[in-house]
Amino acid sequence: MKKFSSIISVAACAAVMTSVVPFASSAADSDVIYGTMNIPYADFYKAELEGAPNAYEVDAVSSATSTKVFKNGEGELFEGTYNETCDGTETNPAGNAIVGRILGVTYPVAITEADLAALGENNYGFTKLETAPDVYKTVTVADGQASFSEVNDADPQTAASSIKLSTTTAWGDYLIDVVDAPADLGAIYGALVTTSDGSKYAFRHEQNIWRGEIAWSSGIKTSEPHGNSLDFEDYESLMGSTITKVTFITLNGYVNINTDTYVPVKFASEITVEDAAAGTGSTTFSVDAPEDYAKTYEIGDGFEVTDGNISFTDQKPGTYTLNMTDGSGKYAPLSTTFTLTTEDIPVKYEDGKLVAADGFSEEDAANFIKNISAVEVNGTKFSAAGRGAVKVFDETGAIDFAAAGRNGNVFDGSGEYSMNVTAAGYTNPLIFAITASAEAEEETTEAAAATSAATTAAATTAAATTTTAKAATTAAATTAKASNSPQTGVATAAAPLAAFAAAGAAAFIFRKKND
Repeated sequence: MKKFSSIISVAACAAVMTSVVPFASSAADSDVIYGTMNIPYADFYKAELEGAPNAYEVDAVSSATSTKVFKNGEGELFEGTYNETCDGTETNPAGNAIVGRILGVTYPVAITEADLAALGENNYGFTKLETAPDVYKTVTVADGQASFSEVNDADPQTAASSIKLSTTTAWGDYLIDVVDAPADLGAIYGALVTTSDGSKYAFRHEQNIWRGEIAWSSGIKTSEPHGNSLDFEDYESLMGSTITKVTFITLNGYVNINTDTYVPVKFASEITVEDAAAGTGSTTFSVDAPEDYAKTYEIGDGFEVTDGNISFTDQKPGTYTLNMTDGSGKYAPLSTTFTLTTEDIPVKYEDGKLVAADGFSEEDAANFIKNISAVEVNGTKFSAAGRGAVKVFDETGAIDFAAAGRNGNVFDGSGEYSMNVTAAGYTNPLIFAITASAEAEEETTEAAAATSAATTAAATTAAATTTTAKAATTAAATTAKASNSPQTGVATAAAPLAAFAAAGAAAFIFRKKND
């Protein structure tokens, strides 16, 4: 395991430095100093990409997302980055004003006093550290221009992790998730992907690096949900490649994850399926795929799919998914949803819940309840599915008078409610009125509160037991962590390396493969 040295003489620091990356022979050992610099992405990654057949210059990240771009403090979303505020005159393709740019990262460096002096005021916000860090980039200066080495890491980690590649993401064309990532990965300052042909691809925060995930566009989806443009030109050649290694750059050096993951080729096409009546019947679909795409289809039991046609037997109303995969494995899969519909309303409201309407089965009623997509109460609509869903009716159809959304309670206590319930696959909504007594509402609310209280009590008891069992360990860990890490993202901000070292031990140190 790596450890930062708490006390190292300047001469010893210089000896260690010259054993890893020799400085110019004219520089005395005592001239080597350590600090942090605000390093633009292009300079930070240049040496990391050197020798790769696809080496390119890495750009800054422009963002119209009002707050996230500036979250660069300790423990925040993009810790370790530095940025600039824009004047709002530029806009992204969606017409939203660009509010800021993430320019690069603030990272430890080693530089001679002579080279630092040669930089003058253009010293990348250099802030001195009193003791040598374990890992850093070496800075050399020629003709007033600084160059940054690869990260000097004598003991890079190979993590016992794997990666999962998805070809469906809102943040581009591909997304990498790390499976069993090191628990103490800490802040990610950079990320690289290496492919079997020796190519290397560098990634930046917000557009690519997000909470330990890596996403990118290869030119199919060129914007993300906030309307920000996705830079894709440098990642087009990743399609059809095989990733052999994913590398995260942290304050503790390189964390490598070895893999053998093929990146399926994507193309600009969608599957379009026509909606149809539920029951027994058929519908059509269309897709424009490459000629060598070996199409394999899947929906579920009761469906039969041939090119351009879907037939089905005894299917309930609702939303279904058609999946198309390439039998050869070359191309990425495609999928889409379609709806089978009915004009029937198989439920009615009775005694505080939705039940089967006359002439319909319990199975019919359960299908309607399962597909409820929205509930409107006295003119206010609440989504019942997806992110931020409000469950006005539970799985059995029972109404919950204690249901609450982001803006407060669904039911205002008046006792008079006009209800409009819509469900996927049902073209007509269920409309009814409730005259609910205060006692009925209070009973429902109290029942919900009692359940919540019981759950909270159980969780509190479990937490107390765990806390008691771990008290000694926690005390020891707290003692070990009692310091602050160096601040990043501000050119003039840094803490002494004693604090830097403790933060490294507490938040960024990994167990190495030779432990």
